[in-house]
Amino acid sequence: MGERIGEIYGNIDIYLLDQLLKNTYSDCKVVLDAGCGTGRNLTYFLSQGLDVYGVDRDSNAISQIQDLAARLSKKSSKDNFSTLPIEELPFEDGKFDLVISSAVLHFAENLEHFEVMLNSIWRVLKPGGYFFCRLASDIGIESLVRFIGNGRYILPDESERFLVNQEMLLRLTKKLSGKLHEPIKTTNVQNMRSMTTWCVRKNFL
Repeated sequence: MGERIGEIYGNIDIYLLDQLLKNTYSDCKVVLDAGCGTGRNLTYFLSQGLDVYGVDRDSNAISQIQDLAARLSKKSSKDNFSTLPIEELPFEDGKFDLVISSAVLHFAENLEHFEVMLNSIWRVLKPGGYFFCRLASDIGIESLVRFIGNGRYILPDESERFLVNQEMLLRLTKKLSGKLHEPIKTTNVQNMRSMTTWCVRKNFL
């Protein structure tokens, strides 16, 4: 059973799997993974014959996702995957039904950089489309992180990240003219780091 699940979903983020099991994205046909890495979150979408795209700064990772797409998909060609930063997405406005960004936005250099990446993602999301985001936050570990400037912090595990909090995510949801379709959820990993799931749907025009 476990092998079969792995074949279908790959090494998918458990909170993205949660959305799939709830059929949240059942009508999504065109999907972008912004910061796709080697494609750990794309196995299911590729195998379902969806039109899947991905961008990442790492050219080696893009080569691996291109190989994965060639094995699993008859629809998504290698040209769908590009070595690009998120802030330079080359797609037309409103192209995607779903944009995934897992463990990427917390590498922002500062608030301005974070918002540039976020606005780039939001631009290519169609009205009514879904944005699935996992990123580091200070939720639950507020007293344990050390601010070093530009919105960046040293976490208890000694990693350095740009951190968000619940108030910021709620403010950004409103600013983007979106709405939460799931409550904001945070996983506290033994007080060493916190990872927050932010699920937003873009309002219809």
